[in-house]
Amino acid sequence: MSCYDSCMTTALADPPAATGTVPSREERAAGFARIERLVALRNRIDAEIAEEVRAAAQREVEARLQEALADPERVEASIVGQLGLALRISPTRARTQLRLARDLHAGLDNVREAFAAGELDERRVAAIVAAARHLDPTQRAELDRRLAAHDLPLLGVRKVADLARSVSAAVAPEKFAERARAARRDRHVTISPAEDGMAVIRALLPMEQAITCYAALRKAVTEHWVSPEPVTRTRGQIMADTLVERLSGQAAMTPAQVEIQVLVPVESLLDSDSPLPAEIPGFGPTALLDEATCVGWRRLVTRDGIVIGGDSRRRAFGGVLADWIRARDRGRCTELGCDAPIEHLDHRRRWSEGGPTSLGNGRGTCAFHNQLREQPGWHLTDRTTTTPTGRRYTLRS
Repeated sequence: MSCYDSCMTTALADPPAATGTVPSREERAAGFARIERLVALRNRIDAEIAEEVRAAAQREVEARLQEALADPERVEASIVGQLGLALRISPTRARTQLRLARDLHAGLDNVREAFAAGELDERRVAAIVAAARHLDPTQRAELDRRLAAHDLPLLGVRKVADLARSVSAAVAPEKFAERARAARRDRHVTISPAEDGMAVIRALLPMEQAITCYAALRKAVTEHWVSPEPVTRTRGQIMADTLVERLSGQAAMTPAQVEIQVLVPVESLLDSDSPLPAEIPGFGPTALLDEATCVGWRRLVTRDGIVIGGDSRRRAFGGVLADWIRARDRGRCTELGCDAPIEHLDHRRRWSEGGPTSLGNGRGTCAFHNQLREQPGWHLTDRTTTTPTGRRYTLRS
């Protein structure tokens, strides 16, 4: 393979046919200049969206506060729900967008102007807003003034975030310390799906504890490499296996005593050569299901993606209907645009309206969307959500 072919194969999935002419330096520069202009345009669009988010939220607040006994938290939840649908994002991201739009008008004038001019992108702006969220407007203005002395567009996002936090600490040291104490109280562990049948366990820990844990895993690598046994695993594999062994109390790859649901297409049961993969609800398709390691796994049979039955391979208590609903909905909230894990099971047609407690009338939701449905003006049918302003969002498939 020639140098040209190698470079083009690396840079482009579908390289163009060679024309026999070599692009000039000016032509190449013009291409990158156009990219820069498009990036600035995208930044200006994001800034305009932020302004409209703030304006839309303000209109909703003004309208809802005319109601007797309006609850500010419920009003904000309704606004977040509507923004999530309009922006095609999750409620968590919609809430972040709302707070970004609000805080840009609370002392961060230079940052807001740079955003509107297309000089700063949303990631850098969000990093600054996050670093300033515990400050009052006067302190934010001082942070904004000090940051203006730096060439923020040419700094990496991480450097912008670190700089904003450092300035924030200097502006309000006591608030910065309290924020750190609050962060320690928020320590937690989460799990999320990854590609190819893998998953990610994420632990948010105080820094010194996280460093200690990581050092212990690295020490296990050193101990393994100095042992007389031949090395058959990489550094990463040894660390991952050690983590599993120390957390579960079992050797790596030994099945844990928990139940894991697996959705199996009926075609795969009838035809061993079927290409249709099994699927773990909430984690997506998986191709590696070894019967020897499937103790405690429960198969649920599907046709065209719909759960139609299950086997008795389980040791857990009752609640088969709930299990089926969670499995059918792949462990994720069924509300439009939301990927949060299922926390509640809800009636599509309300029980109070005669809706049955059945597989067909049940759906899995996150806590936010289950509560949002009870807000004034929100209506849900089988596939359509209607907001308090009358906007309708329909899932066609």
